[in-house]
Amino acid sequence: MRIVADAASDVANQQDEPKVFWDHLFRDSKEREVAAPKLNAPVADTHAHLDMLHHPTLALARAAAHGVDFIVTVVDPTEDPHYTYRNIGEWEVKARELLDGWHMHVPVPRVRIIIGCHPHNASGYTKEIEESMIKAAALARTSAIGEIGLDYHYDKSPRGVQREVFKRQLYLANEMMLPVSLHLREAHEDGLKILKEEGMPTAGALLHCFNLDHDTLEPFLELGCQVAFGGPLTFKKSDDVREAAKNTPVDRIHTETDSPFMAPEPVRGTICGPAHTIFIAAKLAEVFGVSGHESAALLTRFYENARNLFDRDTTFWQDNEKAIRLLLTKATGV
Repeated sequence: MRIVADAASDVANQQDEPKVFWDHLFRDSKEREVAAPKLNAPVADTHAHLDMLHHPTLALARAAAHGVDFIVTVVDPTEDPHYTYRNIGEWEVKARELLDGWHMHVPVPRVRIIIGCHPHNASGYTKEIEESMIKAAALARTSAIGEIGLDYHYDKSPRGVQREVFKRQLYLANEMMLPVSLHLREAHEDGLKILKEEGMPTAGALLHCFNLDHDTLEPFLELGCQVAFGGPLTFKKSDDVREAAKNTPVDRIHTETDSPFMAPEPVRGTICGPAHTIFIAAKLAEVFGVSGHESAALLTRFYENARNLFDRDTTFWQDNEKAIRLLLTKATGV
């Protein structure tokens, strides 16, 4: 499973299992209990890495306990593409058992999977990797291609390779009639150029974990992208991110965590889980200056955005064995 360094400063000892509290409470970096915001609407986490969490079952149960009832989890075909698909059913069953033990009669979150080669791993993208990704994308639980894009901060793969793999996956997404989840770090200009050259996926595109200003975001919105806000929206010095959110049409906004990274305030510095999405949702309501019924309507809009983009019916391509075989043939040459 991939442990990346994108948010290493926010996660202490990420590779070492932390002390585990088998309950649904939030705690800060000093293990002090933190009150959960009271929301009056369902919440969706459109970007989580359940396979990186030490206890995915506990993460699902905690999410359910706090009203996060839809989760999109990410799989990278260059790592262990089968792990999440193989285990998600068991995680859901055990989460139900945990919730019953807490006497919480709420549903286990609905989980959809997205699959794509992260730009860090672009150098490892081969015909064999593409074949495994196509096969996974054909499964009914898969609802998008991602996270894909460019990362010029770490440059773990050469930039030229990143660009070519990004273009290839945009092509596949269009063939599959699936949306994409975009990872762009210090590469927004090139990312925008490629989207314009290759064409926006007809099923949609989500700019994941946006943490910059509105001037950077605006051309992506003009192109038709949607945008997800996560932990950075809550950080004390992120006024530019909050201003960007405030100036974004509400039918384009999503909530996410990028868990286990980017834990929001007031639990920054801890390992994040899908349940933490409620802190982002609460901050968005604050940014838009709404409460009560207006807050419920706003947060419900964000939730519906997530379900509309990611909780989709299978596409014609996913239902068509001939189309799947044709794309596999193009990928492998066999």
